[in-house]
Amino acid sequence: MKWSIHQLSKYRQNGMPIDTYVQLDEVMERNQDIRAISPVHVKGLCTFGASQMTCQLTVTATLTLPCARTWEDVEFPIEVETVEIFSWIEEEKRGEDDGDIHYIDGEVIDMKPVIEELILLEVPLQVFKENTEGQVQGGKDWSYATDEDVELHKKADKQKVDPRLAALAKYFDQTDE
Repeated sequence: MKWSIHQLSKYRQNGMPIDTYVQLDEVMERNQDIRAISPVHVKGLCTFGASQMTCQLTVTATLTLPCARTWEDVEFPIEVETVEIFSWIEEEKRGEDDGDIHYIDGEVIDMKPVIEELILLEVPLQVFKENTEGQVQGGKDWSYATDEDVELHKKADKQKVDPRLAALAKYFDQTDE
């Protein structure tokens, strides 16, 4: 997804359609929660002005993320519709408040980092695999319990006395004579 500015001049009149698949394995290095990513489908149209390229894109992919309950793989589809502006004007003419414009230094437009950022922004904090509610029982040295389970457990268990302190408990039960 790299183009030279000179190469793009032939698309000035009708625009440049984009319909391609890109493999972005670098996304997994930047976010360790992403276990796998399908090839990213980028589709859209780029139009050109004197010193900028405006792309209306739809980016779709499927991420494999860990389930927050079971740690199993969950496939999470994403679809992002965006408008990205790439500009190659001189540094002196650039505005300070142009946060939505990607300025190009040199003669090559590389869209890959922009698509990576769009995908990373779509990663949720937690995902849950379907039908896992209440299935988690525990593992080695840990257990899973709901609030209701904890309350039932408290009611069922009477206050147990440590056998080493049983004699001390009897001392406090005696009345002063």
